Amino acid sequence: MLAPSLAQEIASDTSAVIGFNVLITDEHGVVIGSGDTRRVGTFHEASVEVVRTRRPAWHGSAQAHELRGVRPGITLPLVVDGEAVGTVGITGSPSRVRRFGLVVRRQIEILLKESVALRSGLLRERAVEDLCRDLAAFDPGVVEADHLLSRARELGYDLRIPRTAVLADAPGARVRTLQEMFGDAQDIVAALGSGRFAILRVTSGSADATAPKAGGTAPKAGGTVPEVDGTAPKAGGTVPEVDGAVLGVGGVARSVPELRDSYHDAADALRLGRLVHPGARVHLIDDLRVHQTLAAAGGRARARLRDAALGGLREERDWPVLRESIIAWCEHGASLVRAAEALHVHRNTLVYRLAKVPGLRERTQALYLACVADLLDERLASGHPSGKA
Repeated sequence: MLAPSLAQEIASDTSAVIGFNVLITDEHGVVIGSGDTRRVGTFHEASVEVVRTRRPAWHGSAQAHELRGVRPGITLPLVVDGEAVGTVGITGSPSRVRRFGLVVRRQIEILLKESVALRSGLLRERAVEDLCRDLAAFDPGVVEADHLLSRARELGYDLRIPRTAVLADAPGARVRTLQEMFGDAQDIVAALGSGRFAILRVTSGSADATAPKAGGTAPKAGGTVPEVDGTAPKAGGTVPEVDGAVLGVGGVARSVPELRDSYHDAADALRLGRLVHPGARVHLIDDLRVHQTLAAAGGRARARLRDAALGGLREERDWPVLRESIIAWCEHGASLVRAAEALHVHRNTLVYRLAKVPGLRERTQALYLACVADLLDERLASGHPSGKA
């Protein structure tokens, strides 16, 4: 309970303030902090009885002489959460130091409680981080799912509740900030280092609810993916602003294996979403399944698809614009009106562009996949900053 480094810091600082030597022992009567550092490590016999009885003791010169390592003064028990964890002694005439005794003891007990709370909080955060990493690396051949369910229960979480994995790149953010942002006490938030966080977010409702497009905040699987610009609604208030944060959102999971898959989907959504929609704040894997599949296929397979389907189209001077137009047209159900609106161009402009593509309606699927593959390869080859994993 009592860390020697903390005890020494408290004893030194308090001694300097009150002008009398302050001595702190552990529950066995060993000095672990003292304004007079020569006494650190010695035995203070009076502390043993004080810890046992939890009652203060005063010692004059004659009494102190009969006890090992004791000098005239007062010795008081340090009690934290009902447990005597050590003592604090103040050296000097009992009549002079008595007035400092209760104040010094109370201040030290407050500091100890704060230290314990901080240490417990850090240990819990570390345990949550380890749980998230183990879920991401889950292998049924190595560890049983029940073991992870049990560890989560010990931390107060029920992994049987449907959840959605979210990965957040939020430089400068803290776990507590994100816990407040997502709001539910069952949401699991863990720091992964380098400004990245994992959130296993409780998801209510049906899994086939309408999902928002990349960068949106419409309901998904019964809930909402909160924006990080302070505008998305949250039970009881609004989401606090976290500047520069970007989210990757996986699918809904109802078991440990599915949580692992959702976690990796969220990672793919964050990586690929930044490639495809670099300005968006939220990237949903359900909007990026095609991109995920093509990325997993490998560069050679994408190159063969691209060459076979696109032919000489890539030699067109306005190829990037034409590629964007083909993708928009395909993603909007071959509707010229909706595609033009998405591209912010006139319908006739889109008609002019698409007229350059032979067999557009007969080869819609192949052209779409080839254009997406070409876009991915272009961004990856150019070292696009948002393409980092």
